[in-house]
Amino acid sequence: MKCSMTLTTAALALVLAACGASGSSHSNEPHPDEHEHETQEGEHGHESAEEDHDDVVRLSPEAAAEAGIILGKAEAGPVGQILSLPAEIRFDDDRVAKVSPKVSGVIARLYASEGDTVARGDTLALITSRELAGLKATWLNAETNESLAAKALAREEQLWTDRITSEADVQAARARFEAAKAASDAAENELHAAGVTHAALEKIATADDGDNANSYLTAPIGGTVVQRSVTLGETVSAGDASAPALFTIVDDRVVWADIAVYKQDVSRISVGAPVSLKSGGGTGIAEAAVALVLPVINETSRTATARVIVDNPEGHLRPGQFVTAEINITHVGDVLRVPQDAVQVVEDQPSVFVPVEDGFAPRPITTGMSASGFVEIKSGLSEGESFVLSGAFTLKAQLEKDAFGDGHGH
Repeated sequence: MKCSMTLTTAALALVLAACGASGSSHSNEPHPDEHEHETQEGEHGHESAEEDHDDVVRLSPEAAAEAGIILGKAEAGPVGQILSLPAEIRFDDDRVAKVSPKVSGVIARLYASEGDTVARGDTLALITSRELAGLKATWLNAETNESLAAKALAREEQLWTDRITSEADVQAARARFEAAKAASDAAENELHAAGVTHAALEKIATADDGDNANSYLTAPIGGTVVQRSVTLGETVSAGDASAPALFTIVDDRVVWADIAVYKQDVSRISVGAPVSLKSGGGTGIAEAAVALVLPVINETSRTATARVIVDNPEGHLRPGQFVTAEINITHVGDVLRVPQDAVQVVEDQPSVFVPVEDGFAPRPITTGMSASGFVEIKSGLSEGESFVLSGAFTLKAQLEKDAFGDGHGH
């Protein structure tokens, strides 16, 4: 709907001269329709005194078209309001991995350092662990006992079938088998907790000397290693809550922008509201939408948090960076609106230009909210009424030129 065209006052004057019309509303030449025009204005509620012949830029339809004046009809539509609030870029917590050892041991080799990019499953470090070697030995013994118990049970069951042994002997063999199986399952679960997969279990019995003590620390996600808190030869302990993670990996292809929302504005922000992130200099950085509004007010800052999830494939947004978030708060329901360029300040009063009998005149209006290139019209213009959609600035410039030339202002 919005259309714009830049036309200087000089260019408009040439158009007027070519059409044989005076650009001034105070021409000494009589105007045959002037009395009739004044009469018609008195008969219409919208055409009040501000649209009399003193404030008319006289243009024929042909001259208006040549000058780029385009008319439109006032329509209802949504108008939003922009809230400008501070925000901080943060890592997406769902894309941060703190990697700690699953078994105690000594760091025998390091494969990654800070700043390295890793893929999921890449090896970060090798830990030599007596604990792991002991767990594997326990599992091997348990597997052997289970196998022997299973064979003993099968033999007793066959003897029972052949009426050679008693039922009590069969029950005793079955109990020994169940105990051996339980011990084997428990040993296997401990190995899984230590990071040993089912595929790795099959290789334990045939592993080379020393290999059963090796534990490989791998990356659970792909991303960048932003912190490494371990050195070669260092002893590490599993399950130590006070110890820092050995590696911290971050996938920053998606980040969060946490917006500080003042208490009085919380109810005005809804999930899905469009958000523009801008740098300190006002440059646009990213476009997104409100993903959630946390229901907690910070006791110190008295602000709530609205979170925006932002795609960051090039890594331009860095956690810890402060930006400005412009949130478009959509007005509930439609209002009468016109493009912002159609509203010009004439005699210190917001106005739109409307067509009159022999040209265009400014109509004072009362405006409301403005956003997304539109201005709400509260009074002064009715829905369906014609107004100058494009070229209002040109008409204002010509009006001011005429007034200056006559020695008085409007």
